[in-house]
Amino acid sequence: MTAPTTTNTHCGDLMTALRHFSAQAGTVERWGAELAARLGGGARLLAAGNGGSAAQAQHLTAELVGRYREDRPPYSALALHADTSSTTAIANDYGVQEVFARQTSAHGRPGDVLMLLSTSGASANLLAAADEARRIGMPVWALTGPSPNPLAAASDEALCVRAPASATVQELHLVAVHMVCEAFDAAVAR
Repeated sequence: MTAPTTTNTHCGDLMTALRHFSAQAGTVERWGAELAARLGGGARLLAAGNGGSAAQAQHLTAELVGRYREDRPPYSALALHADTSSTTAIANDYGVQEVFARQTSAHGRPGDVLMLLSTSGASANLLAAADEARRIGMPVWALTGPSPNPLAAASDEALCVRAPASATVQELHLVAVHMVCEAFDAAVAR
């Protein structure tokens, strides 16, 4: 018998994590529908993450401002980490832990939604943003890695991916992003 290859291990981990994740699919479908109602009423989505999670957050905002599958009106969604001048100035003047909290304070309004993505669920800058959003009156939704973790605890709702590797967590976060967009578009079409 041959030893499993890295590819087989990765695919096996992904398939196992996907089975656990699918039990939480109702959460992302509900998020998509609620996001459609909120953004359709003039609210906006603020999203943030670090590293690969930043890319996933920006992917989500791009799908909402642009389109997911079918043409539809654009909706207000901002990836907070994408404003490099603000993020670097805030990090320099206030410390990296304040980068997203300060932008949430500037851009967030009651009724807007803050979505935070983190494989560890322990990033100080995301935790500070969650605290600021709750102070403002914004719901906080989190996509994280395994629970328990501080970000899941600091959020109104969290979808926590059970997976042994950050790469697998991020892959399922992309699945969640696409499912949110699909549910969003279905709600807009209704």
